[in-house]
Amino acid sequence: MSLLPHRLPSPGAIVLLSLALAACTVGPDYRRPDAPAGAAFNGSAALAQRAAPPGARDPALWWTGFNDPLLDRVVAQALAQNLDLAAVAARVDQARARFAASRARRLPAGQLGADAAVAHQSVQTPLGRVLDARPGFDRNGEQYGLNAFASWDLDLAGGLRRGEQAAAAALQASEAAQAAARLDIVALAADTYMTVRGLQARLALARDQTALQRERVRLTRLQVSGGVAAPLQLHQAEGALTEVEATVPALEAALDAALNALDVLMGEAPGSWRAQLDAAAPIPTAPAISDAGGPASLIRRRPDLMAAERQLEAANARIGVALAGYYPQLSLSGLLGFATTGGGGALLSSGAAQAQLAGGLRWRLFDFGRVDADLAAARGGEAIALADYRQAVLRASEDVENALTALVKREVQARTLAAGEQSFVQARAQTQAAYDGGALSLLDVLDADARLLHSRDALIQARTGAARAAVASFRALGGGWNDGNVAPPDATVARQGAR
Repeated sequence: MSLLPHRLPSPGAIVLLSLALAACTVGPDYRRPDAPAGAAFNGSAALAQRAAPPGARDPALWWTGFNDPLLDRVVAQALAQNLDLAAVAARVDQARARFAASRARRLPAGQLGADAAVAHQSVQTPLGRVLDARPGFDRNGEQYGLNAFASWDLDLAGGLRRGEQAAAAALQASEAAQAAARLDIVALAADTYMTVRGLQARLALARDQTALQRERVRLTRLQVSGGVAAPLQLHQAEGALTEVEATVPALEAALDAALNALDVLMGEAPGSWRAQLDAAAPIPTAPAISDAGGPASLIRRRPDLMAAERQLEAANARIGVALAGYYPQLSLSGLLGFATTGGGGALLSSGAAQAQLAGGLRWRLFDFGRVDADLAAARGGEAIALADYRQAVLRASEDVENALTALVKREVQARTLAAGEQSFVQARAQTQAAYDGGALSLLDVLDADARLLHSRDALIQARTGAARAAVASFRALGGGWNDGNVAPPDATVARQGAR
């Protein structure tokens, strides 16, 4: 019994059947997975109790809450000229082009063609001898053609639609990755700026202490030469001087590295902003920070989590692309045009008109082993993307908890050290008075100086750490928010285009 129909369906019937089948789309529809997130951040209560100045009026511009105009300029420069951001923007353009290409695959493809050929047949070849033997043989010939050709893959199983959905999700992922890169650059620029200010304060302290110790060495040397002080006191003063002096080169090297890193972040050659940053300025005070809804809304705020979820959605759509390989693929093609072997003037005559409509069916009937492998690979890719997404959520929560804890504890440390500094200042003054009165030795004075220096240096580091922890907190929470739901640009357009 023959499996072929007695009559082939008409072209109109083929189109109607194809449109009916095109309503089917194989593969699973995407559903947002459950994310391992707690009810609240552990540090939220301590965060709410901070005594801090108000934050930025526009939380999306969170760095302005530090009230440092130069920091604002640094961030603006980094956003405008950072080369990593330029590369990320180019990758978004690539993803947008791939999305446009995936949409175009679902549409009919057409092309126009024209050809002209003039031939002069040799009579010294076997074919030429045969033709030359025929009466009236003309060795010269012409051929002209003008045609419009169209083809259309009808996407019976929806593989092309799933491919378009995957490309749309990948575009959204690249846009979210661009937002994440902007957040990283802003946070890194602000963090480096805080580091610069902290190192400048520590360096100024070390230089002041060095000048103080040099003066003490000078006075002690005079006392020794006058027989008022013992040589031991001079050696002690000189040892204290070298100990303080040794900290200066290390701090200078760290400051140079931080300034160079900040220049590169702003897309400038190292040293470009040094003159503007050399002026002394206090370490910015961390503003008030909100947890912005806690872990539940973190997924909608952090662009890296948005990117991870869109990658998961793209992987889910690729399962449908692989499943479509089990189904037949139907295509239609048509040609309309003119062809003639006469003169070019006869090309557009009614006798030269030609038309063709064809349908093609392709089915990987004996290639299901490869389809099975493609499907297994697609499902494996989705499993990887799912694990990556859930891990990213956990890492994001960890980032927030660590940053909030660091901020609160560093501020407590700074307050404690500030109180201790006053005690060391009083102790230093009392020790100096006792030394001047002969009740204490120079070693006691040097010890009081060392304790005060250490306390002030620790206070500077604590304040720097608090400012940097505030930057890390803003970054971990998603970099600013207005209504708790920040979406990457063009995401809605891309999603609608895939429907």
